[in-house]
Amino acid sequence: MEGEEETSAGAMIDEIYSNGGDAKRNRPIISGEALDIEAYASLYSGRTKITRLLFIADRCENRQMQMEAYRMAYDEIKKGENTQLYREVVQKIDGRLGPQYGLDVPWTEAVDRKAEQRKEKLENELNAYRTNLIKESIRMGYNDFGDFYYAHGLLADAFKNYVRTRDYCTTSKHIIHMCLNAILVSIEMGQFTHVTSYVSKAEQTPEAVDPVTVAKLRCAAGLAHLEAKKYKLAARKFLETGAELGNNYTEVIAPQDVATYGGLCALASFDRTELKNKVIDNLNFRNFLELVPEVRELIHDFYSSHYASCLDYLGNLKVNLLLDIHLHDHVETLYDQIRHKALIQYTHPFLSVDLRMMANAFKTSVTGLEKELEALITDNQIQARIDSHNKILYARHADQRNATFQRVLQTGNEFDRDVRAMLLRANLLKHEYNLKASRKL
Repeated sequence: MEGEEETSAGAMIDEIYSNGGDAKRNRPIISGEALDIEAYASLYSGRTKITRLLFIADRCENRQMQMEAYRMAYDEIKKGENTQLYREVVQKIDGRLGPQYGLDVPWTEAVDRKAEQRKEKLENELNAYRTNLIKESIRMGYNDFGDFYYAHGLLADAFKNYVRTRDYCTTSKHIIHMCLNAILVSIEMGQFTHVTSYVSKAEQTPEAVDPVTVAKLRCAAGLAHLEAKKYKLAARKFLETGAELGNNYTEVIAPQDVATYGGLCALASFDRTELKNKVIDNLNFRNFLELVPEVRELIHDFYSSHYASCLDYLGNLKVNLLLDIHLHDHVETLYDQIRHKALIQYTHPFLSVDLRMMANAFKTSVTGLEKELEALITDNQIQARIDSHNKILYARHADQRNATFQRVLQTGNEFDRDVRAMLLRANLLKHEYNLKASRKL
């Protein structure tokens, strides 16, 4: 009998912990395994692929992962022409990957020599175009210079040359091309104020912009808002990103990033109604969420009030999110905001909550939970008081009867004021006490 009672009690407690779940689910939680660097790097192209690999190598504590990231970055750099970055990576590797990943002097000299010849050729061509005053040729000349500097890692010079093409743009397509180049370099430099500015310029072009470009601009704007810690605006931009994005912007962002950034920002900043309407029921964003099942599941868990499962997903994702070049600075803030929203949502339906059960549901100690709730009560985010002796949270619900009477009285006073004003106006018009404003010519 005792065994049966314990079993039924355990089932009841599990149901309370799920706070709204139908039954205890045995859904697999993602493993906290190390990031698959090869699979991760394959999502990107160009300079961002290298910078992301180097970011992982610099921040990762796992030596095997670090060396793998350096090896892949080395191989990727040798496909390009950035000899300065190549030398820096060789210095960081410091012979730990063997002689084949040492400094290739003949290669660097050959690339530098070729770069000098290319630069001289571009200068001669641009001077000829400027002498002949051919706008389209001058635009292409500056654009080629921008590409040249970007390929060699001279981002400030690349930005200047891309922006100079603006004076020689003759169509909306040219302006959008210039804006996308300026946005790309600005993101690489971390100048997100420029990103916002050039996204706005591109969106103001008179002609209709194709869906792929619109999706790129939404992503760029989302990254700028994320960097500025405007998480709600960032979430909206990522949620508005069209499925047309696909793999067309891998030099900046992968579709999986759109799902992760958009999902986490939405969880941290949206209320339940917005989360349902703009995220869960958003057919367009669902295409992105399917690429990252973990984010999809934690959003559904959060909305369904399965907080233990949701926090498990977040905990397993955290290590890899801290290795993300754009998200790493925001992980702690976003996680805190999501947790606070979960605590508020958990307590909202109840008049009283047992802190021991709540602490178990959120996988924390009662003391730690009390401190979190105290902070939320102080910030006026939870209307409640804590019985520290009995470990119970009592909700302070407003007096609905009194509030209704107050609203009725306020409505009555407003109606009385409006009627009196109407009668006064009617009497003034009746007795012709109206003043016509004289217009000054």
